[in-house]
Amino acid sequence: MKGGAVVLPQSSIPDPQFSLFISDLHLSADHPHSTAAFDDFIATAACQAEALYVLGDLFEYWAGDDDLHAPFHQHVIDAFRSLRDTRVYLMHGNRDLLMGEELAHACNATLLADPTLIDLYGTPTLISHGDALCTDDIEYQKFRTLVHSVDFKADFLAKSLAERKAYIEQLRRHSETEKKSKNMSIMDVNNEAVAGLLRAFDYPRMIHGHTHRPARHEHLIDGHLCERWVLSDWDSQIAVLRCDNSGIRFQSIS
Repeated sequence: MKGGAVVLPQSSIPDPQFSLFISDLHLSADHPHSTAAFDDFIATAACQAEALYVLGDLFEYWAGDDDLHAPFHQHVIDAFRSLRDTRVYLMHGNRDLLMGEELAHACNATLLADPTLIDLYGTPTLISHGDALCTDDIEYQKFRTLVHSVDFKADFLAKSLAERKAYIEQLRRHSETEKKSKNMSIMDVNNEAVAGLLRAFDYPRMIHGHTHRPARHEHLIDGHLCERWVLSDWDSQIAVLRCDNSGIRFQSIS
């Protein structure tokens, strides 16, 4: 085990066993299409899986666990709690990095560090949100370092919920404006950053989100061939990644 990663065992549920991976749902009351797809996914595919991993940006934004009783958030929480035979894992994204243990407990879920190494049906697999790999976007990485700092989080959470939401809305508008002027290539992962992370964890398979570019990639690193799977965002293509003993594949959600 390296870098403080947690190796999570798979649960022992009778065959067929499979696990599902999703990210970048950006759920909010303003996105009824994604919410309807999420509800359908929970009631059909997710309830049959032994494990569901949400690799960040579940919500459009998360202002703090003191907002979990909002009607829309309670709707999402109730959906997760309905998964009585499915283990649920939540990971922070860049939009919901303030998700805490109170929310995880309400969802009957486990909050994971980013990155986390898991044993996925015999294959070591590194899971991450993925934004830390976009190192070519220097301004974003500076901002990411700031908002992930303990002091910033403490100061931010000391503000009222209304103040936090207003600040986040301002950040979202600024981010959307900036994206229009950025070169799209710098918002993708940096191959050296990917290689460095895979090397640090002994060349596992990797699954991540964030970039909104679903695909399977191969990386030859120090003679090791590593798979990297990028999850779909639900704004443009509603799909999940399904993993079982026979392999890994994308699965569309109607």
